[in-house]
Amino acid sequence: MDPSGERNDALPLAIDGLRVVYGERLAVDGLNLTVRPGEIYGLLGSNGAGKSSTIKAVVGLVVPAAGRIRVFGHDTASASLAAKERIGYVPETSMLYEALTPREFLEFVAGVRRLDAKTASERAAAYASAFRLDDEFEEPITALSNGTRQKVLLIAALLHQPPLLVLDEPLNSLDPRSVRLTRDLLTRYVGAGRRAILFSTHTMEVAERLCHRIGILEHGVLRGEGTLGELRGQIAHGDASLEEIFLRLTREGEGLSEVVAGLEGP
Repeated sequence: MDPSGERNDALPLAIDGLRVVYGERLAVDGLNLTVRPGEIYGLLGSNGAGKSSTIKAVVGLVVPAAGRIRVFGHDTASASLAAKERIGYVPETSMLYEALTPREFLEFVAGVRRLDAKTASERAAAYASAFRLDDEFEEPITALSNGTRQKVLLIAALLHQPPLLVLDEPLNSLDPRSVRLTRDLLTRYVGAGRRAILFSTHTMEVAERLCHRIGILEHGVLRGEGTLGELRGQIAHGDASLEEIFLRLTREGEGLSEVVAGLEGP
Protein backbone atom coordinates (compact mmCIF):
# COMPACT_ATOMS: atom_id res chain seq x y z
CA MET A 1 0.00 0.00 0.00
CA ASP A 2 1.02 3.63 -0.51
CA PRO A 3 1.25 6.01 2.49
CA SER A 4 -2.41 7.06 2.07
CA GLY A 5 -3.49 3.44 2.64
CA GLU A 6 -4.61 2.81 -0.95
CA ARG A 7 -3.79 -0.47 -2.67
CA ASN A 8 -0.99 -0.01 -5.21
CA ASP A 9 -2.78 -2.17 -7.79
CA ALA A 10 -5.65 0.36 -7.75
CA LEU A 11 -3.37 3.36 -8.21
CA PRO A 12 -2.84 4.75 -11.71
CA LEU A 13 0.82 5.29 -10.83
CA ALA A 14 2.98 4.15 -7.92
CA ILE A 15 6.70 5.02 -7.84
CA ASP A 16 8.81 3.49 -5.07
CA GLY A 17 12.47 4.34 -4.46
CA LEU A 18 13.18 5.45 -8.03
CA ARG A 19 16.80 6.22 -8.87
CA VAL A 20 17.89 7.36 -12.32
CA VAL A 21 21.59 7.71 -13.08
CA TYR A 22 23.37 8.98 -16.19
CA GLY A 23 27.03 7.98 -15.95
CA GLU A 24 28.16 9.59 -12.70
CA ARG A 25 25.24 12.02 -12.50
CA LEU A 26 22.35 11.14 -10.20
CA ALA A 27 19.20 12.57 -11.79
CA VAL A 28 16.53 11.05 -9.51
CA ASP A 29 17.35 10.04 -5.96
CA GLY A 30 15.02 7.59 -4.21
CA LEU A 31 11.74 9.14 -5.39
CA ASN A 32 8.46 7.93 -3.87
CA LEU A 33 5.32 9.24 -5.54
CA THR A 34 1.74 8.14 -6.22
CA VAL A 35 -0.93 9.45 -8.57
CA ARG A 36 -4.48 8.68 -7.49
CA PRO A 37 -7.62 8.00 -9.56
CA GLY A 38 -9.29 11.19 -10.73
CA GLU A 39 -6.18 13.25 -10.04
CA ILE A 40 -3.99 15.60 -12.03
CA TYR A 41 -0.60 15.47 -10.31
CA GLY A 42 1.75 18.32 -11.18
CA LEU A 43 5.50 17.77 -11.13
CA LEU A 44 7.44 21.02 -10.71
CA GLY A 45 11.16 21.67 -10.72
CA SER A 46 13.88 23.80 -12.26
CA ASN A 47 15.86 22.64 -15.28
CA GLY A 48 17.75 19.50 -14.30
CA ALA A 49 15.57 18.79 -11.26
CA GLY A 50 14.67 15.30 -12.49
CA LYS A 51 11.16 15.83 -13.91
CA SER A 52 11.81 14.51 -17.41
CA SER A 53 13.99 11.68 -16.09
CA THR A 54 11.13 10.59 -13.84
CA ILE A 55 8.66 10.72 -16.71
CA LYS A 56 10.99 8.85 -19.07
CA ALA A 57 11.38 6.12 -16.46
CA VAL A 58 7.60 5.84 -16.15
CA VAL A 59 7.06 5.44 -19.91
CA GLY A 60 10.02 3.10 -20.38
CA LEU A 61 12.48 5.38 -22.19
CA VAL A 62 14.98 5.22 -19.31
CA VAL A 63 15.98 2.13 -17.32
CA PRO A 64 16.04 2.97 -13.59
CA ALA A 65 19.14 2.18 -11.57
CA ALA A 66 16.86 1.19 -8.69
CA GLY A 67 13.26 1.32 -7.60
CA ARG A 68 9.91 0.10 -8.85
CA ILE A 69 7.21 1.71 -11.01
CA ARG A 70 3.68 0.33 -11.33
CA VAL A 71 0.87 1.49 -13.62
CA PHE A 72 -2.47 0.22 -12.33
CA GLY A 73 -0.52 -2.54 -10.60
CA HIS A 74 1.53 -3.51 -13.67
CA ASP A 75 5.27 -3.35 -13.07
CA THR A 76 6.96 -1.35 -15.85
CA ALA A 77 9.95 -3.72 -15.74
CA SER A 78 8.30 -7.15 -15.57
CA ALA A 79 5.01 -6.28 -17.32
CA SER A 80 6.10 -3.41 -19.52
CA LEU A 81 3.61 -4.01 -22.35
CA ALA A 82 0.62 -4.08 -19.98
CA ALA A 83 1.85 -0.87 -18.35
CA LYS A 84 2.48 0.92 -21.65
CA GLU A 85 -0.94 -0.03 -23.00
CA ARG A 86 -2.45 2.07 -20.21
CA ILE A 87 -0.33 5.17 -20.87
CA GLY A 88 -0.69 8.09 -23.25
CA TYR A 89 2.53 10.11 -23.48
CA VAL A 90 3.45 13.60 -24.65
CA PRO A 91 7.25 14.09 -24.61
CA GLU A 92 9.02 17.35 -23.85
CA THR A 93 10.49 17.44 -27.36
CA SER A 94 8.65 16.48 -30.52
CA MET A 95 8.76 12.80 -31.49
CA LEU A 96 6.98 12.66 -34.85
CA TYR A 97 7.56 11.06 -38.25
CA GLU A 98 8.02 14.26 -40.20
CA ALA A 99 7.41 12.76 -43.66
CA LEU A 100 3.88 11.80 -42.62
CA THR A 101 0.85 14.05 -42.43
CA PRO A 102 -1.00 14.39 -39.10
CA ARG A 103 -3.72 12.10 -40.45
CA GLU A 104 -1.18 9.45 -41.46
CA PHE A 105 0.67 9.72 -38.16
CA LEU A 106 -2.53 9.29 -36.16
CA GLU A 107 -3.50 6.30 -38.32
CA PHE A 108 -0.10 4.80 -37.46
CA VAL A 109 -0.65 5.46 -33.74
CA ALA A 110 -4.12 3.92 -33.96
CA GLY A 111 -2.61 0.78 -35.48
CA VAL A 112 -0.01 0.50 -32.73
CA ARG A 113 -2.76 0.99 -30.14
CA ARG A 114 -4.97 -1.58 -31.93
CA LEU A 115 -7.88 0.78 -32.37
CA ASP A 116 -10.42 -0.11 -35.04
CA ALA A 117 -10.23 2.19 -38.07
CA LYS A 118 -13.70 3.73 -37.65
CA THR A 119 -13.22 4.66 -34.00
CA ALA A 120 -9.74 6.02 -34.66
CA SER A 121 -10.90 8.10 -37.62
CA GLU A 122 -13.84 9.58 -35.70
CA ARG A 123 -11.74 10.47 -32.67
CA ALA A 124 -8.91 11.93 -34.74
CA ALA A 125 -11.35 14.06 -36.73
CA ALA A 126 -13.08 15.30 -33.57
CA TYR A 127 -9.80 16.26 -31.88
CA ALA A 128 -8.45 17.84 -35.08
CA SER A 129 -11.57 19.98 -35.36
CA ALA A 130 -11.38 20.98 -31.68
CA PHE A 131 -7.74 22.05 -32.10
CA ARG A 132 -8.48 23.71 -35.48
CA LEU A 133 -6.14 21.43 -37.37
CA ASP A 134 -8.40 20.86 -40.37
CA ASP A 135 -6.29 22.95 -42.76
CA GLU A 136 -3.05 21.21 -41.71
CA PHE A 137 -4.37 17.66 -41.44
CA GLU A 138 -3.04 16.64 -44.85
CA GLU A 139 0.17 18.68 -44.75
CA PRO A 140 3.56 17.01 -44.10
CA ILE A 141 4.49 17.32 -40.44
CA THR A 142 7.87 18.76 -41.44
CA ALA A 143 6.03 21.86 -42.72
CA LEU A 144 4.07 22.44 -39.53
CA SER A 145 4.78 24.99 -36.79
CA ASN A 146 5.94 23.87 -33.36
CA GLY A 147 2.54 24.65 -31.89
CA THR A 148 0.74 22.58 -34.52
CA ARG A 149 3.11 19.66 -33.92
CA GLN A 150 2.33 19.89 -30.22
CA LYS A 151 -1.37 19.59 -30.99
CA VAL A 152 -0.67 16.43 -33.00
CA LEU A 153 1.27 14.96 -30.06
CA LEU A 154 -1.60 15.71 -27.69
CA ILE A 155 -4.13 14.07 -30.00
CA ALA A 156 -1.88 11.02 -30.38
CA ALA A 157 -1.68 10.64 -26.60
CA LEU A 158 -5.45 10.92 -26.22
CA LEU A 159 -6.43 8.79 -29.20
CA HIS A 160 -6.81 5.45 -27.37
CA GLN A 161 -8.26 7.17 -24.27
CA PRO A 162 -5.65 5.73 -21.88
CA PRO A 163 -6.40 5.64 -18.15
CA LEU A 164 -3.06 7.36 -17.41
CA LEU A 165 -1.76 10.38 -19.29
CA VAL A 166 1.91 11.27 -18.81
CA LEU A 167 2.52 14.79 -20.09
CA ASP A 168 5.94 16.46 -20.14
CA GLU A 169 5.49 20.21 -20.69
CA PRO A 170 2.39 19.58 -22.86
CA LEU A 171 1.52 23.26 -23.29
CA ASN A 172 4.81 24.16 -25.00
CA SER A 173 4.30 26.40 -28.06
CA LEU A 174 0.50 26.30 -27.87
CA ASP A 175 -1.52 29.44 -28.59
CA PRO A 176 -3.75 30.84 -25.81
CA ARG A 177 -6.93 29.20 -27.16
CA SER A 178 -5.25 25.79 -27.37
CA VAL A 179 -3.84 26.19 -23.84
CA ARG A 180 -7.35 26.86 -22.51
CA LEU A 181 -8.80 24.01 -24.57
CA THR A 182 -6.15 21.60 -23.27
CA ARG A 183 -6.67 22.67 -19.65
CA ASP A 184 -10.42 22.20 -19.90
CA LEU A 185 -10.04 18.90 -21.75
CA LEU A 186 -7.66 17.48 -19.12
CA THR A 187 -9.95 18.54 -16.27
CA ARG A 188 -12.87 16.73 -17.91
CA TYR A 189 -10.66 13.76 -18.76
CA VAL A 190 -10.18 12.83 -15.10
CA GLY A 191 -13.63 14.02 -14.04
CA ALA A 192 -15.24 10.58 -13.75
CA GLY A 193 -12.54 9.51 -11.28
CA ARG A 194 -11.17 6.53 -13.20
CA ARG A 195 -8.35 8.23 -15.10
CA ALA A 196 -5.33 10.19 -13.92
CA ILE A 197 -2.64 12.51 -15.24
CA LEU A 198 1.03 13.07 -14.37
CA PHE A 199 1.75 16.59 -15.60
CA SER A 200 5.16 18.27 -15.75
CA THR A 201 5.29 22.03 -16.24
CA HIS A 202 7.36 25.13 -15.55
CA THR A 203 4.29 27.35 -15.59
CA MET A 204 3.26 28.00 -12.00
CA GLU A 205 -0.09 29.54 -12.88
CA VAL A 206 -1.10 26.47 -14.89
CA ALA A 207 -0.05 24.09 -12.12
CA GLU A 208 -1.84 26.17 -9.49
CA ARG A 209 -5.11 26.22 -11.46
CA LEU A 210 -5.06 22.73 -12.96
CA CYS A 211 -3.40 20.29 -10.58
CA HIS A 212 -5.04 18.61 -7.59
CA ARG A 213 -1.69 17.83 -5.95
CA ILE A 214 1.80 19.07 -6.70
CA GLY A 215 5.24 17.60 -6.13
CA ILE A 216 8.28 19.90 -6.07
CA LEU A 217 11.53 18.30 -7.19
CA GLU A 218 15.05 19.57 -6.54
CA HIS A 219 18.13 17.60 -7.60
CA GLY A 220 15.99 14.48 -7.95
CA VAL A 221 14.54 14.74 -4.43
CA LEU A 222 10.92 15.55 -3.57
CA ARG A 223 11.13 18.69 -1.41
CA GLY A 224 7.40 19.18 -0.97
CA GLU A 225 4.14 17.53 -1.96
CA GLY A 226 0.44 18.09 -1.53
CA THR A 227 -2.44 20.39 -2.37
CA LEU A 228 -1.75 24.10 -2.56
CA GLY A 229 -3.08 24.45 0.98
CA GLU A 230 -0.86 21.65 2.25
CA LEU A 231 2.19 23.18 0.58
CA ARG A 232 1.40 26.53 2.16
CA GLY A 233 1.34 24.76 5.50
CA GLN A 234 4.85 23.42 4.88
CA ILE A 235 6.24 26.94 4.70
CA ALA A 236 3.83 28.39 7.32
CA HIS A 237 2.50 30.98 4.89
CA GLY A 238 -1.27 30.89 4.52
CA ASP A 239 -1.64 32.89 1.32
CA ALA A 240 1.62 32.17 -0.53
CA SER A 241 1.48 31.70 -4.30
CA LEU A 242 2.84 28.51 -5.80
CA GLU A 243 5.81 30.49 -7.10
CA GLU A 244 6.64 31.67 -3.58
CA ILE A 245 6.25 28.14 -2.22
CA PHE A 246 8.51 26.75 -4.92
CA LEU A 247 11.23 29.32 -4.34
CA ARG A 248 11.10 28.79 -0.56
CA LEU A 249 11.16 24.97 -0.65
CA THR A 250 13.97 24.82 -3.21
CA ARG A 251 15.78 27.86 -1.75
CA GLU A 252 16.14 29.19 -5.30
CA GLY A 253 14.79 32.56 -4.27
CA GLU A 254 17.74 33.23 -1.99
CA GLY A 255 19.85 36.15 -3.16
CA LEU A 256 17.64 37.02 -6.14
CA SER A 257 17.27 40.66 -5.11
CA GLU A 258 21.04 41.03 -4.89
CA VAL A 259 21.50 39.37 -8.29
CA VAL A 260 19.00 41.73 -9.90
CA ALA A 261 20.56 44.76 -8.18
CA GLY A 262 23.98 43.71 -9.43
CA LEU A 263 22.71 43.69 -13.00
CA GLU A 264 21.37 47.22 -12.86
CA GLY A 265 24.81 48.67 -13.39
CA PRO A 266 26.53 51.61 -11.69
